[in-house]
Amino acid sequence: MTPLTPSNPLTPSLTRRPPCTVLRHENRVVGSYAHRPRLPGMRAPRPYLHPVRTLGGVTVTGLRPTEDPAHLGVSMAIPEVAGHDFGGGQGRLDHQGSQRHLSWLLRDPDGFVEELSWAVGGRQLLLERRTVAVRALGTACWALDFTSALTNVTGQELALGGTGHGGGFFWRVPRGPEPAQVFSADGEGAAAVHGRPADWLALATDAWTLVFAGATGDTRADPWCVRTGEHPGVGSSLASDRPLPLAPADTVTRRVVTAITDGRLTRPEAARIASHLSDKGAAV
Repeated sequence: MTPLTPSNPLTPSLTRRPPCTVLRHENRVVGSYAHRPRLPGMRAPRPYLHPVRTLGGVTVTGLRPTEDPAHLGVSMAIPEVAGHDFGGGQGRLDHQGSQRHLSWLLRDPDGFVEELSWAVGGRQLLLERRTVAVRALGTACWALDFTSALTNVTGQELALGGTGHGGGFFWRVPRGPEPAQVFSADGEGAAAVHGRPADWLALATDAWTLVFAGATGDTRADPWCVRTGEHPGVGSSLASDRPLPLAPADTVTRRVVTAITDGRLTRPEAARIASHLSDKGAAV
């Protein structure tokens, strides 16, 4: 196994890059993963991917915009876990949780498996096994395969999410001069996509297109959260309508695979790519 390249040690500073792990696609750097971020406790610190780039070098993630510093590239963020905030909202400091990298189970140039602790005040609530992999999709695009398996380690039932956007996988995109075009397997426009399940959905601009697909049946059953205005991004809502109960020692797993390409794709083109991203073929 060849270890990924870490960044040089840095002094603690929010203006400097934290230690990170580099992801490669055929020897080309396509992403960086900050596994030990330097973030204030009130922001529910957590690991994140940024920058993530197309094969042409265009950045397709946003990081800590001044108007919404809770959004960190690609990450897992749940606004409520047993009454505690793991989403980075403006809550009381004693209600803020944090995700802490524990260990690498695997590290290769095209991906990794790690264990993380979701804890509040030294008390661990969840143990996560996170798998991130780079997948080849021909010569024009690649895919980021992101799996999160959350296990309840408290010895009692936990409730996840259930207030508005229930949290989970979220991808913050850069804000451009024009909002990204939104379409899915079932409709077009943010109003037709937001808050509804769909096998896949896409954000498209002249510079890049992202095609998101739920790679398992449970993931596809979750509604998408779509934002195209001042805080653009796409999330897969783990528990948007009501809390998701998690019994002691039980695990909830979600997997989202995202195709990343230069330029604007049409809906049929996006559907063809989506058919290669999950365990269920997407119809064109």
